[in-house]
Amino acid sequence: MAEADKAPRLTRPDILTETHVLGEDTRVLTVRAEHCEALAARHIAHVAVVDAAAPYTIVRTHLSGAFMQVCLGGEGQTLLDGRWLAHTPGFASFAPAHVLHAFHCLPATRWQLCWVRFMPSSPRSLAGAMSPSLTRFDGRSLEHAVRGLYHEVNTGGDPGSCAIWVDIIERYVARIVDPWQREPRLNSMWGAVLADLGRPWVLEELARLANISPEHLRRLCWENFGRSPGRQLTAMRIARAAHELVTTQRKIEAIARDVGYANPFTFSNTFKRLTGFRPSEYRTRPRK
Repeated sequence: MAEADKAPRLTRPDILTETHVLGEDTRVLTVRAEHCEALAARHIAHVAVVDAAAPYTIVRTHLSGAFMQVCLGGEGQTLLDGRWLAHTPGFASFAPAHVLHAFHCLPATRWQLCWVRFMPSSPRSLAGAMSPSLTRFDGRSLEHAVRGLYHEVNTGGDPGSCAIWVDIIERYVARIVDPWQREPRLNSMWGAVLADLGRPWVLEELARLANISPEHLRRLCWENFGRSPGRQLTAMRIARAAHELVTTQRKIEAIARDVGYANPFTFSNTFKRLTGFRPSEYRTRPRK
């Protein structure tokens, strides 16, 4: 038998089925808001450090609050923009609320992670707060802060000490979740776009808003969001549409127009590519 035939085969999960499989060889340290008032005050549902092994698989078709995850070691795969991407050390992923979210461990490969999950009430979970991303971030300091909080909660839980650890966690989260704040030119430009997602934006117009060249805008978007300006605009539109579909009863055609799609067929195809569902399926699917 050839060596390639001996290697474990990669079986990707069914992204349309809610899945939560840890596996016997996965270890998780978790602190939840119900056990830590400081987390609840920051509208953070829970934080965790994970040392995972196959069949570790998470598929969230009902992600009610935003989710940030950092790879510390090993390698896994994360679903973003409708594509499976390698999630390797030094990168963080961010999934906004109401967008299909999935990740899993590779066969015969351990995967070390830390994550922060936000409550639906968090500003991080609001429509337009952020779009899906996979960007560079050294998560070791965030890991230390999560472990520090875990130790404090499980050895007495002094409220003042817990609040300090949570404040540190929030500061590290802000570095990756608030890229617009790191780059003022993008901050003002995307703010204008969010206020008028239905406008037929073109690259040159966006560049003028940022007062930079189109090529410089492309470079900044790749550095800060891990995608081109066009893909970033599409991700923002679909994230807003997904939020509208599950929080309002507005007609799908009206939502499509509001986020820049005059053609419902194009909107439906783009929405399915990024979320795995047609808009009508997304609205009517069972929710927890």
